[in-house]
Amino acid sequence: MTNFNVILFNNFETLDVFGPIEVIGKLGKHYEIECFSEKGGIITSSQNIRVETLPISDINRDGILLIPGGFGTRSEVNNKELIRYIKDLSLCAKFVLTVCTGSALLASTGLLKGIMATTNKMAFDWVIEQDKDVQWIRKARWVKDGKYYTSSGVSAGIDMALGFIADTMGTEVAEKISQGIEYVWNRDKDSDLFC
Repeated sequence: MTNFNVILFNNFETLDVFGPIEVIGKLGKHYEIECFSEKGGIITSSQNIRVETLPISDINRDGILLIPGGFGTRSEVNNKELIRYIKDLSLCAKFVLTVCTGSALLASTGLLKGIMATTNKMAFDWVIEQDKDVQWIRKARWVKDGKYYTSSGVSAGIDMALGFIADTMGTEVAEKISQGIEYVWNRDKDSDLFC
């Protein structure tokens, strides 16, 4: 079983997290989902959803990492301790997935230099300021470059998670999950209608 590790911080965007978790959670025989934060304890989303988290120091480092976005990223890009953790964990992780402005946190580690990535279109200009050496792709719904998956805003994380499953387990598995959650999967990763 593979660990699917979600990094949370206050004022994360709820659907950035629970959209991909809904997709990954359909494969419970393959993935164990855990939520972590810098110190552990209760973390609250922008929509005031409270989530119990484990301390980030407890993460199994070789799993898959999910980094959501949300208004909390605006302050967390300056949290040197969290950025250090994200960098260390990303180096060890099999795959790193970001949703929305979660790519700003990953970009702040320096690990996306020279790598193709995308982010929320409404926050695009702010995100690219975190590292201008990233090959930012404005039009993409989501981008895969090596072990890094980055997606546009909010619901794009569901499309990316389904794309990740298609890449790692096959398109039929992703389609079955999409049907099971009654979600119309936007399969065109290169074109975001919200661009």
